[in-house]
Amino acid sequence: MSLAVLDNDTADGKMGGIAEAMSQIGAAARAAAHDLANAPTEAKNAALAAMARNILSAGNDILAANLKDLEAAGEAGRPAAFIDRLTLNDERIAAMASGLETIAWLDDPVGSIETSWDRPNGLRIERVRVPIGVIGIIYESRPNVTADAGALCMKSGNAAILRGGSESHATSSAILACLQSGLEEAGLNRSAIQMVPTTDRAAVGMMLTGLDGVIDVIVPRGGKSLVARVQDEARVPVFAHLEGLCHVYVDRSADLAMATAIAVNAKMRRTGICGAAETLLIDEARATDFVGPLTDALTEAGCELRGDDASRALDGRILAASEEDWSTEYLDAIISVRLVDGVDGAIGHIARYGSNHTDSIVADDAETADRFLRRVDSAIVLHNASTQFADGGEFGMGAEIGIATGKLHARGPVALEQLTTFKYVVRGAGQTRP
Repeated sequence: MSLAVLDNDTADGKMGGIAEAMSQIGAAARAAAHDLANAPTEAKNAALAAMARNILSAGNDILAANLKDLEAAGEAGRPAAFIDRLTLNDERIAAMASGLETIAWLDDPVGSIETSWDRPNGLRIERVRVPIGVIGIIYESRPNVTADAGALCMKSGNAAILRGGSESHATSSAILACLQSGLEEAGLNRSAIQMVPTTDRAAVGMMLTGLDGVIDVIVPRGGKSLVARVQDEARVPVFAHLEGLCHVYVDRSADLAMATAIAVNAKMRRTGICGAAETLLIDEARATDFVGPLTDALTEAGCELRGDDASRALDGRILAASEEDWSTEYLDAIISVRLVDGVDGAIGHIARYGSNHTDSIVADDAETADRFLRRVDSAIVLHNASTQFADGGEFGMGAEIGIATGKLHARGPVALEQLTTFKYVVRGAGQTRP
């Protein structure tokens, strides 16, 4: 029985059908992971090239599927930031295909020797990169994650089980068809990349319990409620990706023109991504000089500012901020503004309200910048650069699954190397332990 039919079945029959189908998906993924772990780099790269060609040639079909998803999202009253994340166009489809080609050019981490050493007894020890196995990716409205996540898992030797949001189901299904065709064209197992073919939330619960030991790690990519559910319910390791409460701190030593350009770009380039700045911190020592020009630039770019009493006293266009604003990921053309007591004030604010994602300092003073970079405990810290660079592609890693904000195994962009683990290979010549 197909999952498409299950939606019209009784609850008991539906649950049984979903469980059976998910079990089949898990078994196929485990078999594919075994095949991929030993697949040559050339075959994986050929698959990626074929996937990219397929996405470009199927562009009209993908856009038609995306239009259906967009119409449904509009009828559901989804906010503008959500619609932006869901929307595909010719440019974004081309970028998706280019991302796959970029992954093909990256070094294959599987089999690489990280380090090696010789012991006095003659043993040679090597630490070698190996795939994790089967990776479950649970994400929301951004359909390009289907291509990015599937391709990264495959290149790093892992099988992927994808569960996209119900709002992007049609678009993701069209993209998946291109990926699986690419796998087959390269002689690889098409089950290396699978997508849960139902929007029923019960399937998510089954993934979080590991599908009877099949799934080795879960990667959530989405809003706070999704990540919270994954972290609360998962019975397998999770690469945590919390909110993108990103900050830009403008120090007293900052070049104002640079600070203005960075602040506008960090907030307004794309407001709906996790690397978008949500709070602008300004050194109170230069507030009189800085607040007005920064407000001018952000307002002209279409951004609403919500600030503390001190910033509002300097510019009446800034609306009053509430306590909630300091911990809100707007994902919209809104930014909170606060004056702080130098770099230590900025560090303290970020420590209290930040999400350990991405934070930037604009400063000419090197000592001040170094203090910020050392003391801000985020996955990504930047000096004189926009927070929108929080992206695996911008780091030269190719596409990414997300930005991990935890501290175990993966942190920052989760790309090829972060989707592998390692084992020790020990070479001897007949040694026995006394």
